[in-house]
Amino acid sequence: MLEIIKLDNELLRQKSEPVKEVNDEIRTLINEMFETMDAAEGVGLAAPQVGKLLRLFVLEADDNIKRVFINPQIIATSTETCEYEEGCLSIPKAYEKIIRPAKVTVQALNENGKSFTLDADGLLARIIQHEYDHLDGFLYIDRGDEETKQRIIETFKRREARKAEKERLKAKKAAKLAAKFSNKG
Repeated sequence: MLEIIKLDNELLRQKSEPVKEVNDEIRTLINEMFETMDAAEGVGLAAPQVGKLLRLFVLEADDNIKRVFINPQIIATSTETCEYEEGCLSIPKAYEKIIRPAKVTVQALNENGKSFTLDADGLLARIIQHEYDHLDGFLYIDRGDEETKQRIIETFKRREARKAEKERLKAKKAAKLAAKFSNKG
């Protein structure tokens, strides 16, 4: 299982590099990304979210088809837009309504290095755009309201600080118990 990096990690803000060769190493990464996405109960996961600055993402929309996009390019978007509440595995417990094109056409390579073109709408189009943004260092909160973005960032920071403090206290307690038992021996 891979670790999903969070909002405070600068890798999420960097542009990814194209995958040079679709090989066994990339296929292993793809399998690990699907396992990680499923365990986190997500619908999509981009390589930058697991610390790999590669132009690659995986997804499983409401049609239950696992899809792989390597070196994707969105080549067309509809003028029609739709609003939908988005979340992100890298920003846990935060959601915002985001307006995006209702339909997209994307070209990419699959896990076997075979080129394909896909016309997508609905949730599939939404996930493709969300994950594609990750490849260019954008997060869904960058596409919404600035005030909401700042609130989400501040909430995330407070949550992470509380989590760090709990971990610190837990480690301190464990060290104290270990010292107590070692003195009895």
